[in-house]
Amino acid sequence: MERIGKSAFRVPPNLADYEATYRNFRWDDARALLDGLPAGGINIAHEAVDRHVGTPRESRVALRFVARDGSVEDLSYGVLARATARFANLLEGLGLEPGARVYGLMGRIPELYVAALGTLKARCVFSPLFSAFGPEPIAARLGIGDADLLVTTDALYRRKVAGLRERFPKLRVLVVGGDEAPADTIPFHRELARCSDTYRIRATDPETLALLHFTSGTTGKPKGAMHVHEAVVAHHVTGLYALDLHDDDVFWCTADPGWVTGTSYGIVAPLTVGVTSIVDEAEFDATRWYRLLEEQGVSVWYTAPTAIRRLMKMGDEPVRGRGLGRLRFLASVGEPLNPEAVRWSNDVFGMPFHDNWWQSETGGIMISNFAAMDVKPGSMGRPIPGIEAAVVAVEDGGLRVIDEPGVQGELALKRGWPSMFRGYLHDEERYRKCFAGEWYLTGDLAQRDEEGYFWFVGRSDDVIKSAGHLIGPFEVESALVEHPAVSEAGVVGIPDATAGEVVKAFVALNAGYDPTDGLNRDILAHARRLLGPAVAPRLIEFRDDLPKTRSGKIMRRLLRAEELGLPMGDTSTLERDS
Repeated sequence: MERIGKSAFRVPPNLADYEATYRNFRWDDARALLDGLPAGGINIAHEAVDRHVGTPRESRVALRFVARDGSVEDLSYGVLARATARFANLLEGLGLEPGARVYGLMGRIPELYVAALGTLKARCVFSPLFSAFGPEPIAARLGIGDADLLVTTDALYRRKVAGLRERFPKLRVLVVGGDEAPADTIPFHRELARCSDTYRIRATDPETLALLHFTSGTTGKPKGAMHVHEAVVAHHVTGLYALDLHDDDVFWCTADPGWVTGTSYGIVAPLTVGVTSIVDEAEFDATRWYRLLEEQGVSVWYTAPTAIRRLMKMGDEPVRGRGLGRLRFLASVGEPLNPEAVRWSNDVFGMPFHDNWWQSETGGIMISNFAAMDVKPGSMGRPIPGIEAAVVAVEDGGLRVIDEPGVQGELALKRGWPSMFRGYLHDEERYRKCFAGEWYLTGDLAQRDEEGYFWFVGRSDDVIKSAGHLIGPFEVESALVEHPAVSEAGVVGIPDATAGEVVKAFVALNAGYDPTDGLNRDILAHARRLLGPAVAPRLIEFRDDLPKTRSGKIMRRLLRAEELGLPMGDTSTLERDS
């Protein structure tokens, strides 16, 4: 089986001996790595910010914001502690009590991060929204979460929120920027300046609700996954083990906080470790990204497969001559990373991207390719210490763990890790259906090899059943993108009178290739050579682009719905121009 050997270490990995660490790991030991509140309990904002005050880290840059125009604003840990204290006092001054719901609708600007952490200090609940959402997705989430306060910018308020106010009579709105605050809103900076920059976080029970992350339903309304302050224990440990963050690292997580990765690993985890995080306000641009990696001296980079494929599409020229000598660890998240992308990064950067797997519901990384382990291109990796993962079969009589390597089943996790979601807001029945006894059922199909590496097959509702074969779309898509003409591929099953379903692929091409009949036949032949005729696509349709979520996942269900004329379901997270 193909593998890429671990890179030469510039610094010893935090997880040097996987087997020993996994065998001896206890969550109580992980909690001991954090300080806990002087007043009792644990609070995410204390572990991320306040515990660094009074230490040498207080003057270190915590967040470096790079604006669209390239200008830079630094917030040290000390400055961040004072700014978030002001925001916590602001919330109390507005009469918000612990448990109140505070929403953030902003781009990647300093005020978003101050609001998120200040909300957690005040023991209120923070819910981030994508700034690209339209009015209806915003309204749906405000309604489900019983929003008390929205923090947004002047421009977003006028374009997307003002028309919703009559539907939310109790909602108050803090507005950032603008020459004059719109009627019935509160100026963010004016009120912040009036507040004290000291705040004592009260005792916080670890099970206190902290974060509300919305995930899209395939047909119904969005689900509000609830996470508690105890989650910070998993955020911290996975930052150390899965992302291999060290004290002097410069870290760049490219995810927007509207997505759970942008909160767990764009805000919380790196701050608990005490590193400097880069925050880029602008959207993807290959040249800009390479320049940021070079100019900011990024050492650990966490990004999405969609972005990696876009960089591959640009070729190697933009990266040539760049001074990327500080870069030492690359990680990927959001959807499975195609083997071709792992090989490409190893050739171009001299190191592979380390894929990892998790979900909004898990709150943090669950399975990972670690720095001290070989990478098997296409694999999710092995479970984080403290996580018991298994491939299972759910049968009428209950759940059966599949011990045989290479056998496909549903990926399941034994409940009990700190960042596990505690429910779907207002939907207890839906939450209960996620569990079979002590096992959380992820809805993802996977298989495990003889060395304990897990391999993603597809979402259970994406798997294609053709002439007795169960075909995982990811395997087919990975084979397609190995063709030099193919940039991205999405694969679905379409009804067939004889086979039940046949595989159809939707393909986006690299620059310089035209969607001709000849190329269509060549890609089909390439897929048959790699996969065999039973698994390879029968049909290919060329597309300029594929529908993706804001987090970069190809939305196969939309491709299938378009093909068959089915309802689209919830499309609020679809990547669109804002």
